[in-house]
Amino acid sequence: MVNIGNISLPDFPLLLAPMEDVSDPPFRAVCKDNGADLMYTEFISSEGLIRDAIKSRRKLDIFDYERPIGIQIFGGDEDSLAMAARIVDVTQPDLLDINFGCPVKKVALKGAGAGVLKDIDLMVRLTDAVVRSTSLPVTVKTRLGWDDSMLNIEEVAERLQDVGIKALAIHGRTRCQMYKGEADWTLIGKVKNNPRIRIPIFGNGDIDSPQKALEYKNRYGVDGIMIGRAAIGYPWIFREIKHFVQTGTVLPPPTVEERVNVVRKHLQKSVEWKGAIVGINEMRRHYANYLKGLPNIKEYRSKLVRLTEEAPIREVLDEIIEKYSGLEMQATPIELINYHEKCPVN
Repeated sequence: MVNIGNISLPDFPLLLAPMEDVSDPPFRAVCKDNGADLMYTEFISSEGLIRDAIKSRRKLDIFDYERPIGIQIFGGDEDSLAMAARIVDVTQPDLLDINFGCPVKKVALKGAGAGVLKDIDLMVRLTDAVVRSTSLPVTVKTRLGWDDSMLNIEEVAERLQDVGIKALAIHGRTRCQMYKGEADWTLIGKVKNNPRIRIPIFGNGDIDSPQKALEYKNRYGVDGIMIGRAAIGYPWIFREIKHFVQTGTVLPPPTVEERVNVVRKHLQKSVEWKGAIVGINEMRRHYANYLKGLPNIKEYRSKLVRLTEEAPIREVLDEIIEKYSGLEMQATPIELINYHEKCPVN
């Protein structure tokens, strides 16, 4: 078992990463169905929570079937983060996570997210303020450092543990790398194997297959793996990794029926949570990812993104099952979707 404060997770847990505009309740629901052991909300601005901003408050929505679940906040001011932590406390998630890893310009260059990696003393003060303001277990997600000249994750891990965090998730890139190049897990392994470190260490970055997950588990000794981009359009990655770790065999890819059923559930949850207009509009970006690999699927995708009512969409999904019933899906590489690609680095 892996323990985060009073939360008990199975051996080598799989975590769904918090992703802005992705990790909402509808998406989390299908990931939970497919084996995610611990999930996080989209990150929430501490300033937005304090201002009672509608979008920020809406991100606090969590449901019992999602547990254990963490709410993630970000900010660069001690008082604001402490007040946000007290607001989060009232919603009773299982843990509270601080984002010190978001690399996008609008966050990092305003002294929050990965921007705090340039000032470790500030990071420690911010974390300490949150720990003191909540009864929840506090965890942190961060990166290796700001750039290659500031790879300070080992110091970060020790000092944040000293002020009371209960787990640390590390993305194997610097802020300046964004999502480019290959994630470097070497320093993640050093943190995990540091004799001073007692808290669980979760690795994150480029896990796109069961084989890589097991290889990195064995090579770096991490307590678990956090999966982000690889789960977009492919929540089955959680069950595939679990099966491979336990048995050494590879599960067949999801059938057409399984793919369409996940689309149906995602659509249902999206409409329930966001309302018909927004829920249907925001589902449009998901169809291509879920249906990738089906031959000549473009015609159906085009129909799905043009429809504005739920019933006709479900009829098209029924047509897809009828057309492709019995088709044996081929295993294809999982695409690591660059969902923040539109955000400039500098």
